Amino acid sequence: MNDPFARLPEAATFTVTSTTVTDDTMLGVAQMSGIFGVPGGKDVSPQLSWTGAPEDTKSYAVTVYDPDAPTGSGFWHWAVADIPATATGLPEGAGDDSGTGLPDGAFQLPNDARLARFIGAAPPAGHGPHRYVIAVHALDVESIGVAADATPAVLGFTIASHILARAVLTATAEIPA
Repeated sequence: MNDPFARLPEAATFTVTSTTVTDDTMLGVAQMSGIFGVPGGKDVSPQLSWTGAPEDTKSYAVTVYDPDAPTGSGFWHWAVADIPATATGLPEGAGDDSGTGLPDGAFQLPNDARLARFIGAAPPAGHGPHRYVIAVHALDVESIGVAADATPAVLGFTIASHILARAVLTATAEIPA
């Protein structure tokens, strides 16, 4: 299966955990997309905690990406830049419209729905399981220098040469036909 990090430079790893998302399991209904019409979906960003990042980390970025979306380019569900190095996580719901749950200085970029917020999973009915790759990127710069209206792909391109380490959780979602 396609690995979204396969062609990026090798990076050390650290640990990301969540009280709302577990690696290799199905997302809960709260992380599904009501905006895209999934019954019960709430578009609530997951709680994330991280430990073990390199000591020289100067900031973090968080991305949520579905490489299985039937688009030819996947689908970016969330992108957050300029999370201070002092941060050790994000609370559940930090990715709402206001972003008030984000640490000072951090900001959300528009996702592929062009909304500067977290948008939950909404795989097409009958398309099979989709993977949702939740990544925390430890960076060697305090500010990545992307515009607040940049795309997550631009963020990904820009952080590629600044990644010290990466922590990943991968959850799945599927809507039956």
